[in-house]
Amino acid sequence: MRKWVGVNGYEVDMIVLDGRQLLRVRHLGYHIAFCGSVTDVARYVDLAELVEVVDLPQQPTA
Repeated sequence: MRKWVGVNGYEVDMIVLDGRQLLRVRHLGYHIAFCGSVTDVARYVDLAELVEVVDLPQQPTA
């Protein structure tokens, strides 16, 4: 799953809803919008402020 976070508590993540791939915009955990394109997301969030969250694999401990 891909996820981006921005300033002031905005989050954008990629989801599948009714077989369609959408971008979900949330603010402080509250649903703001489902967007079909990055242009739609830009109505709610400054795209330049988004940073992708990457899950790194955990290293085994000795």
